[in-house]
Amino acid sequence: MENLVIIGSGSAGLTAAIYASRADLKPLLITGMLPGGLLTQTSEVENYPGFPEAINGFELMIRFQQQAERFGTAMKSDSVDKVDLQAGGPHKLYLSSGEMVETKALIIATGASPRWLGLESEDRLKNKGVSACATCDGAFFRNVPVVVVGGGDTAMEEALFLTKFASKITVVHRRNELRASKIMGDRALANPKIEFLWDSQVVEIIGETEVEKVKVKNLKTGIETSVEAKGFFAALGHIPNTQIFKTFIETDEKGFISLRNGSSYTSLDGVFAAGDCADQVYRQAVTAAGMGCRAAIDAGRWLESGE
Repeated sequence: MENLVIIGSGSAGLTAAIYASRADLKPLLITGMLPGGLLTQTSEVENYPGFPEAINGFELMIRFQQQAERFGTAMKSDSVDKVDLQAGGPHKLYLSSGEMVETKALIIATGASPRWLGLESEDRLKNKGVSACATCDGAFFRNVPVVVVGGGDTAMEEALFLTKFASKITVVHRRNELRASKIMGDRALANPKIEFLWDSQVVEIIGETEVEKVKVKNLKTGIETSVEAKGFFAALGHIPNTQIFKTFIETDEKGFISLRNGSSYTSLDGVFAAGDCADQVYRQAVTAAGMGCRAAIDAGRWLESGE
């Protein structure tokens, strides 16, 4: 039986592994479907402390992994398909390879996936002007026009943040009114840099090697127009990667894992969570790393108290 298993190899999971290994907890980290997490899909990371010249997202996560391995973290390239968790453990994890792993303590750091429109051009131009995180990538779009798709609080937050950099923000929304809270909607509507295209949907992002225009269709008239843009931001919210855990631990209405009293403790004794699977507010590499540190410390103290 394992002492501690960490599911997920993004900022949260690897930071948890670093702290757990240094505390001699002998963690096993299961990398998941996307080793390194979403940050590996980011071309340049400019806002992670310690890298004033910026660093490639994939390279940053390789360094995280090397640091975790240096302290003794065991890595398993596999995914967890099903779990059987019980208060106080042991917890059973059923892997894609057919293997079953048992562990005393568990840290869930499975992250969240951005919602996309599902367009071929959207996928092809990711990190070439297409993004799902204005906080991460907004500074790359200084003095150029961008498009934001969505009508909720996430979209309004992204659009307002982008006004610090972009010359113009065009918000494309399927309805004729916002789903966002009144205060967020009012702020966006009052901002002179933000223009709205109502009753509309994005049908294509135009460009070969970078975003050049965004093709938009009016759902009432059927008329298609092209909007000049150098950036495209999908602001449709995030889906936490927590489905397999919902039977065993508490989540909120959106599926994000509920944590107890500002800690990493979930509703089930011996199970901890960190990163974007339990954070729908910040969703940054640095905050995920901090949550991973917290989870490793909490898990270590829990294991020690049990022994």
